[in-house]
Amino acid sequence: MSQSDRGLRRLAAGTLLVAFQGTTAPDWVLRELEHGLGGVTLFGFNVADPGQVLGLTTALRGAGEPVISLDEEGGDVTRLAYHVGSPYPGNAALGAVDDVELTRRVYRAIASELAACGINLDMAPSADVNSEADNPVIGTRSFGTDAELAARHTVAAVQGLQSAHVAACVKHFPGHGATRVDSHLAVPVVDVSLDVLRERELTPFRAAIGAGAKSVMTAHVAVPAVTGETPATLSAAALTGLLRGELGYDGVVVTDALDMHAITESVGLAGGAVLSLAAGSDLLCLGPLPTYDDVQAIIAEIVMAVREGRLPPARLEEAAARVSALRAWFGATEGVAAEQNVVGLHAARRAVRLTGSAGPLVEPLVIEVDTPPTIAVGDVPWGVGPWLPDAEIVRVKPAAADVSGLLTTATGRSLVVVVKDAHRHQESRSLVSALVAARPDATVIEMGLPVWRPASATYIATYGAARANAQAAIELLTA
Repeated sequence: MSQSDRGLRRLAAGTLLVAFQGTTAPDWVLRELEHGLGGVTLFGFNVADPGQVLGLTTALRGAGEPVISLDEEGGDVTRLAYHVGSPYPGNAALGAVDDVELTRRVYRAIASELAACGINLDMAPSADVNSEADNPVIGTRSFGTDAELAARHTVAAVQGLQSAHVAACVKHFPGHGATRVDSHLAVPVVDVSLDVLRERELTPFRAAIGAGAKSVMTAHVAVPAVTGETPATLSAAALTGLLRGELGYDGVVVTDALDMHAITESVGLAGGAVLSLAAGSDLLCLGPLPTYDDVQAIIAEIVMAVREGRLPPARLEEAAARVSALRAWFGATEGVAAEQNVVGLHAARRAVRLTGSAGPLVEPLVIEVDTPPTIAVGDVPWGVGPWLPDAEIVRVKPAAADVSGLLTTATGRSLVVVVKDAHRHQESRSLVSALVAARPDATVIEMGLPVWRPASATYIATYGAARANAQAAIELLTA
């Protein structure tokens, strides 16, 4: 391979954020880092405990200068606490409190934990304005339905993360909040006018750019007024015209995971990589599925696209310069100590809302209504079990629940029903309604968005299903 070929391959590899299975770095990742690989994205399956993560990131750093990223939003989407649930409430809870200084403190605490583990880029916050209540992928990940509220808390989150020298990655540009389709599965469409887009979707991104956000993540959503039928991740009109041009952004543009069906089922993984780079992205997050062979094929396709004139070499050089500037900003994060504080629980306590009155619990039966996890969240544990050790806790699938049997079991006992995003699941609403009709003295705890509630019953809204949210709800119930 000639020197120019090696240089081109290095530039191509430098645009990739790869993933791998397991809690130690595979040899191929370390080898590719030595040859210029951009970095890695970590997932729950890469995490055992903070010490292990620090060992992993130290090994990665020993092989190159990687961008080491993950999704740590607090709330439902957590990677560091994937196996136990986050100690921080998510954006919906912070938006409900609407104290920007609290949001800043929560995100600074998150960043201090990440920095102590050697992670330098957090794929957060979600700046999406959740204008569609039935949104299957954003929901509690959004600060709320109001663009100005989302904007001021997005700014606070960016400031909190970056004050601890962890780069924020504001997502999902140009906005995923008005969708009813999960882009993991298909291409969602945000069919609004440019005026609405500017006033609603773009308001938090404009504010984040003004606050110095180091990176922005693209959305695999089509916005007909801007991108036609093309997902924004692959659209020069969205990334170069709107983000770079109109909004004046010159930081690093990171793609959402390219292994999502919105990309793989339309243009393919390698094809999507080339099209996204040509459109204006700088780092390609590949997601958890692509293998070493896939990575080799993507690099080869990028190199081929340059040779065939489909991708200007200047575009790769521009991406490399932006990522290099980001690396210079990272500086040294080794030796940073995680802040030991209780800001997460404090925030969750401020967010929780009680309607009605909670009497003393008598031999409580807790019915947790099973809710399928979204792909973005994954299989993170949720529920109130850890905080009610003496209760009998039953988790039921709503379609298969034996209502009369549950009510018989609850005879003479306190009944607590825990549900998550009931407004999105008819079977959950039917089960809760049937239980409450027979037991109007029951307490319902909603651990998603409190869009729907039963006509009677004491009602607790947590605005999220993180560990901190659950503790705050049970403290309210047992006070």
